[in-house]
Amino acid sequence: MLAAFEKYRHAFLVGLQSNIVYRWNFAVRGFFSLFHLAVVFILWGAAFAGSEKIGGFDLRQTLTYFITLLVLQFFISAFNEDYQISEEIRSGLINQFLLKPINYYLYRFSIFVAARLVSGALILLPLLVALPFIHEYLTFPTDGWRFAVGVPALAMSALIQFSIAYCFGMLTFWFLEIQGFVILSMAIESVLGGQIFPLDLLPEWIYRIAQFLPFYYQMYFPGAIITGRIALPEALQGLIIQAGWVGVLLVVNRILWLRGLRRHTAVGG
Repeated sequence: MLAAFEKYRHAFLVGLQSNIVYRWNFAVRGFFSLFHLAVVFILWGAAFAGSEKIGGFDLRQTLTYFITLLVLQFFISAFNEDYQISEEIRSGLINQFLLKPINYYLYRFSIFVAARLVSGALILLPLLVALPFIHEYLTFPTDGWRFAVGVPALAMSALIQFSIAYCFGMLTFWFLEIQGFVILSMAIESVLGGQIFPLDLLPEWIYRIAQFLPFYYQMYFPGAIITGRIALPEALQGLIIQAGWVGVLLVVNRILWLRGLRRHTAVGG
């Protein structure tokens, strides 16, 4: 048990070091995200002109939601893990993991966690720069249960996002190029993940369908818990569904890995 932990701890440290080397890439991306945030302020400021509330929430609550999602994106989103996995399969680097007692999923997840710690820490820099201008728009609920429910929701959200990226990376065993799959997934996630608008603004029947899809639990669900857009009963129900999606994706990942290896071995001899 301890030996297994040590292997992935080492992978985490290597990932941490390699991502610190590219820290300026994350920092620049973080500062450019402020332009996106400025557009959000302008658009939703115009939407709320002449209206105190939209969907039961005022302008401050809505902007707090988008600011929260911006921060969460750097802490839990999968940026280019799918392409990294794809490149390791195409280049044959994946072969080294076939000869060692290392779980490739856990290895890649250790590196993913290290990368998100670096990118998450660096987004705080532009946020501190913007804080004097946006602090008056921040308003968070103070319910104690939101922290207790929000932490596991964030952890499972990161697992779902990484697992989906891992699935797309595994498709390289069958397809030479996965960019089309990734772009399609990103487009769906932007809408059904609540990154363009809060999902509770959708018609009720569409919102209910979205609650049973994994995209809902990638960004919107933890963001909605933190910013007070959903109540405790809905949050607890969401945790159960979210845990179910984690389990489903882990099984799918395992199946893709095993079947992909059979194809890889057959093609490579």
